[in-house]
Amino acid sequence: MTTVTFINADGEERKATGKPGLSVMQLAVDEGIDSIVAECGGGCACATCHCYVDERWTDVVGPPNEFEDEMLDGTACERRENSRLSCQISLTEEMDGLIVHLPEEQ
Repeated sequence: MTTVTFINADGEERKATGKPGLSVMQLAVDEGIDSIVAECGGGCACATCHCYVDERWTDVVGPPNEFEDEMLDGTACERRENSRLSCQISLTEEMDGLIVHLPEEQ
């Protein structure tokens, strides 16, 4: 199991645990993390699951692929170097302890 800490824009933290292979977005939806809207259900088609991967974890998570990179240009909040779509991050055992910061709006 992999534990992820979600930190919303107000600084509130919530931890959730999921099986490797599950997307960070699906974990957030399953756990009722309101800051992840996920309108397209994980199809990388809407950018409403935007998150900022904590800088200590960017190397483990890796960069976005080309398609995700294009979708990140349409986020409601500022795109940063550590921006990712949470639907495109599949949990691995190496990600246990992952921290993601959530934007003010999606």
